Amino acid sequence: MASEKVETVIAGNYVEMEWEEGDTSKSAKSKFSELFWHGGSVYDAWFSCSSNQVAQVLLTLPYSFSQLGMLSGIIFQLFYGLMGSWTAYLISILYVEYRTRKEREKVDFRNHVIQWFEVLDGLLGKHWRNAGLLFNCTFLLFGSVIQLIACASNIYYINDNLDKRTWTYIFGACCATTVFIPSFHNYRIWSFLGLMMTTYTAWYMTVASLIHGQVEGVKHSGPTKLVLYFTGATNILYTFGGHAVTVEIMHAMWKPQKFKSIYLVATLYVLTLTLPSASAVYWAFGDLLLTHSNALALLPRTHFRDTAVVLMLIHQFITFGFACTPLYFVWEKFISVHETKSVLKRALARLPVVIPIWFLAIIFPFFGPINSTVGSLLVSFTVYIIPALAHMVTFASAAARENAVERPPSFLGGWTGSYSVNIFVVAWVFIVGFGFGGWASMLNFVQQIDTFGLFTKCYQCPPHKA
Repeated sequence: MASEKVETVIAGNYVEMEWEEGDTSKSAKSKFSELFWHGGSVYDAWFSCSSNQVAQVLLTLPYSFSQLGMLSGIIFQLFYGLMGSWTAYLISILYVEYRTRKEREKVDFRNHVIQWFEVLDGLLGKHWRNAGLLFNCTFLLFGSVIQLIACASNIYYINDNLDKRTWTYIFGACCATTVFIPSFHNYRIWSFLGLMMTTYTAWYMTVASLIHGQVEGVKHSGPTKLVLYFTGATNILYTFGGHAVTVEIMHAMWKPQKFKSIYLVATLYVLTLTLPSASAVYWAFGDLLLTHSNALALLPRTHFRDTAVVLMLIHQFITFGFACTPLYFVWEKFISVHETKSVLKRALARLPVVIPIWFLAIIFPFFGPINSTVGSLLVSFTVYIIPALAHMVTFASAAARENAVERPPSFLGGWTGSYSVNIFVVAWVFIVGFGFGGWASMLNFVQQIDTFGLFTKCYQCPPHKA
């Protein structure tokens, strides 16, 4: 006999009810949907965070190592990985705090996806909301642009009959199909496959570089210039700043209070991919990477490399969806179609979001430099400074700290330790990430424009063989 069960989901002090059909009434179609499509577990969140964090930046980290040198490259990866995990933790705390307060007011979120700017609005007011909306949306916009540029850059190493700009047109149309994926609930199979793809690519880069050995006369002269040094550092800042979609991933979980340590575990796994691959490629090719921001350009063409290219292309399609989906939600809310249940209507409403992304990818096809620029000017605020400041201001009063749903871990020294870490994060990222990093990245970005020009057909392409 068919029955219904209620799954009670507790996050902080609120209760959300998730209704499901009983196991006996499940059709084969619904079982298939649950297995591949409808994810909300801790594992789904971990796959989403891990898959989204590394993405195409895996291919530019050797370029960053050539700017920073081996030692600084490794240190910055460990340092920013830890710092990024801390601010992701802060975002999760603020989400739980906001949602708990709203649930106490009987607000229903069953057809509404909570986003970061709404958390800021509910906890701190409209000025914080506007700042969060501006930085987050701009970051996600350029994050999506980077995915399109990366698609064109990668496919060119398999098929150079078309220039990179033409490939950008083609992949822009392909990525537009992400408008049909309703929410982060529906990325279960894609997140899993995405992480498998980056894992293969990272270890291919490592093994292929070691087998290839060092090129003749290899030089490892980095760091040589402050501009290059801080450009490389901000690219790594960007690498571990992938949690502009943290709130949306949390909201897709059945038990979002379990998110707290997920990003840290995801970061530790990502480091097992990024450290060996970037170190090995830099060891093999050295200063050649300064003019090859995509590491795949230097590795010899084999079936293994072509496989890596294809897998990264698919992964960049997935990551495009990750970056664009929060933008789709913002646009849906703006035109008041967010709570409609029609997938087709929402998909059609989302299409205008893809057009400016497509256009910007054609104007600025600078693969490595744009990562650093986005990292210094946008990620620094979106991912590090605003969450740390928001956490401090939210719990500034004794009453707020006393009634907090989630308290800081005791091993960090409670509230005092938490505030100390937050102050350090804000100061460091503002001075080093935004200040020096912004200066260096903009100089490098302008240099690329002066060298290659806007709308360049084939950025960093070797001479075409007839």
